[in-house]
Amino acid sequence: MSFDEIIDRFGTHSVKWDMMEPIYGVPAKDGIAMWVADMDFRPPQCVSDALVKMNDMGVYGYYGDDAAYLDAIRWWMKERHGWSVERNEIFTTHGLVNGTAMCVDAFTKAGDGVVLMTPVYHAFAKVIKAAGREVVECQLAQNDGRYEMDFDAWDAQMKGHETMFILCSPHNPGGRVWTRDELQGVADFCKRHDLILVSDEIHHDLVFAGNTHIPMANVDASIMNRLVMMTATTKTFNIAGSHSGNVIIPDPDLRANFAGRMAALGLSPNSFGLFMAEAAYSPEGAAWVDDLVVYLDGNRKLLDTAIANIPGLASMELEATYLSWVDFSGTGMAREEFTKRVEQGARIAVNHGPTFGTGGENYLRFNIATPRARVQEACERLADAFSDLQ
Repeated sequence: MSFDEIIDRFGTHSVKWDMMEPIYGVPAKDGIAMWVADMDFRPPQCVSDALVKMNDMGVYGYYGDDAAYLDAIRWWMKERHGWSVERNEIFTTHGLVNGTAMCVDAFTKAGDGVVLMTPVYHAFAKVIKAAGREVVECQLAQNDGRYEMDFDAWDAQMKGHETMFILCSPHNPGGRVWTRDELQGVADFCKRHDLILVSDEIHHDLVFAGNTHIPMANVDASIMNRLVMMTATTKTFNIAGSHSGNVIIPDPDLRANFAGRMAALGLSPNSFGLFMAEAAYSPEGAAWVDDLVVYLDGNRKLLDTAIANIPGLASMELEATYLSWVDFSGTGMAREEFTKRVEQGARIAVNHGPTFGTGGENYLRFNIATPRARVQEACERLADAFSDLQ
């Protein structure tokens, strides 16, 4: 397939495109949607073929005998990430926002503190607050425009009511691929403060050359009794609408607790997501991902070059993900001003930095997983919208 193909997603119930104008005021007629984290690419042919096969069979009943599905997950994690997973460790949730909410429900109680490294994926804070827990923001430090963990500062923040730490690895929105030492630091922090560690690794397949993602499960055997891993096909293969994700729990006591909450809420996955995931986690899917990452890297370089040529703007160097985190603080503009220039001047819909928590105030997040011609157009519009600075 060609990632350069322009696919018209308007009128398809696409949140990213059909809600761009109602939410951001960016006109549908010529706006560019660079906000919601899904891609404007078709998934690999093997995924589409799986859906065609379902359609040809023509009966959409309950899914059973999930051994092949579970083994596809196990194969992928071992083949792509060097991580051994057993069938009985895998729970399938309705995506990883649901997986996060289930972890909060199963492993914390009302009033507990849940630690986030901010700025970070905005849905975490939403589900924590909705569940009646407290969001504890531990702000990432910056060193030469690169996010780093500040455990000394975070240790000083702890009040004793915290019971969970949610790690985003690789990091969204900063694009960091955490090193083994950093991940060990997270493990040690969770041991010091007796925290359940939930590691959301949904972007783990979208890592650029020169960086290596390390699954938290491979970092420290002594944290297995407090570790919950979360992965999904949805970001990797652009099938977010399937709403499927995996919560993988090595410890039997934690598994029993989680299984109890799943049963109490009557949760079970939809068959479409399972068929798609099994097809995606295959050699054909792997080859497609390899090509995708190379293409995304080209988009990353294109946007970074354009941002670097606009005085006052700086994009954080992405090591992973397709979500560019752009700092506008150097312009000296108020947040309302630079956001207006991007959305009304350049006609680009983007995610607003403050929604990601403390540290995101002067940022906007750009989704670069779209055909390169659109990224080029966005670059030209941004240059024009800030032309008075050049």
